[in-house]
Amino acid sequence: MDASKFSNISQADTDEGVGEFWDTHDFTEFDNPDLPDVEFTMACAVPIEIELFMALEKQAYRRGVQVETLANLWLQQKLVEHMQYAVA
Repeated sequence: MDASKFSNISQADTDEGVGEFWDTHDFTEFDNPDLPDVEFTMACAVPIEIELFMALEKQAYRRGVQVETLANLWLQQKLVEHMQYAVA
């Protein structure tokens, strides 16, 4: 393990040392309830046809938004439409 990558909790300087430390310790021993929880955002990759993606990119550029934003907006709108038809 590179010296700049020391484990700050175990103070181990090798991968084996880190492993040995965590074999005998639990992360809850080091939990600080006063610190805020970390928030994660999950993203998924969905393969789409290149021509479709390029058209989506052009539309996003014209609207001044990121392609991900436009894709999410349009998918959300389509799902709302679909749900309205499914209920009727």
